[in-house]
Amino acid sequence: MPTKAVSGLIDLSRVRGVLFDVDGTLSDTDDHMVQQLSECLRPLAWLFKNRDPGIFSRRLVMISETPANFAYTLADRLGLDAAIASVYNWLARQGPEQPVDEDDFSLIPGVKSMLADLAGRYPLAVVSARDNRSTMRFLEYFDLLPFFSAVVTSQTCRHTKPFPDPVVYAAQQIGLRPEDCVMIGDTIVDVRSGQAAGSQTVAVLCGFGSKRELQRAGADLILASTPDLLALLTA
Repeated sequence: MPTKAVSGLIDLSRVRGVLFDVDGTLSDTDDHMVQQLSECLRPLAWLFKNRDPGIFSRRLVMISETPANFAYTLADRLGLDAAIASVYNWLARQGPEQPVDEDDFSLIPGVKSMLADLAGRYPLAVVSARDNRSTMRFLEYFDLLPFFSAVVTSQTCRHTKPFPDPVVYAAQQIGLRPEDCVMIGDTIVDVRSGQAAGSQTVAVLCGFGSKRELQRAGADLILASTPDLLALLTA
């Protein structure tokens, strides 16, 4: 989507800080999941058109995002998300620390150079629904930590996205009001969290969310990919 055609939907004069989701926004998580699922289905390739399970895998990954968001929100409302994260971290500590493999993470092309440019213009923060450990491993692997003044994960606040808590907390950590920030994410959970906090929201189509559902969620602006944000914020 051309930036010029949609830039009027964002009040650039209000933007003093930028908050980023991770999965599907900085990390190419959906493509990674599609690739892994396609490899698992390869022995059944004869079931798919042109013997390619890729299209089916992508549809399945995209469809799974909505119930996953619902389950995550429900767990948070019931106060179970912290317990789940604690169990995850405990299990992760039981085995030896595994070296980070190149295949563990993937970065959306153009994201690092975009962050390097924006970090010289705005305070930046991460607002992720990931746990602390995997969020930090991703940021450290690609040497992204120097760009961010704050990192907020699912374990930072009492409630995580789509509640406003992590967005409000991240804004406070970079010395701003939520209204002075723009929340960047790829799902309706990111949009709703930003809206609830009073921030402007930009949705990107390089992750799990579809254009239709992001529009229905009320995203202020929708871009094809996260790096497109650079042209908008440096115009």
